[in-house]
Amino acid sequence: MTHDMVATLRPLLVAEASAEAYASGTESSDLEQDAWVRLLERLGTEGPPADPAAWLRVAVRTEARRAGRTASIERPYVSEPADDSGPGPEQLALSAARRRALYSAVRRLPGRCPRLMAALLSPKDLTYREIAGELGISQGSLGPDRSRCLSCLRRMLTSEVAAHEPRG
Repeated sequence: MTHDMVATLRPLLVAEASAEAYASGTESSDLEQDAWVRLLERLGTEGPPADPAAWLRVAVRTEARRAGRTASIERPYVSEPADDSGPGPEQLALSAARRRALYSAVRRLPGRCPRLMAALLSPKDLTYREIAGELGISQGSLGPDRSRCLSCLRRMLTSEVAAHEPRG
C-alpha cells in the first residue's frame, strides 16, 4: 500500500466510519482500524482493489454490521466481574508445589520430628497441650523438640534448594 493511497483514503475512511459507528454501537476508531486491517490483508493476498474508495465503503459497512451483531449478543455484567485480586492459577500451582516439597521434607525428618511437624502444620491449629497429648510427650519438651526439628528441616531444605539452583 502506497503512502498516496493511505493519504487519499484516510478522509473517506474517517467519514464512513463516523457515519456507521453510531448504528453499529461501536467506536468509529475501531471501525477505521478494522477497515485498515482488512485492506492490508487484501493487499497481501489479492493486491489493491480496482476501486479503492468503493471497496473501502463496503469494508466499513461490513465491519459495522459485524460489530453490530457482536454487540447484540454481548451482555454487560449484571454485577461486578469476578474478583481477580486473589492469587491466580500460577500462584496457586506454585504454592501447592511448595507445600508438597515441605511435606515431603517433613516426612524424611529423623525420629519423632515428622509427627511433631505434622501436628504443628495441622489445619486444626492445635495447641501445645493438644500436641503433647497427641504425641505422648511432655508439654515442656515441645519447644526444644520443635527448635531441633525446624533446624533439621531448614538444613534439609537449604541443601535441596542449593542443589537445584542452576549453575553458571
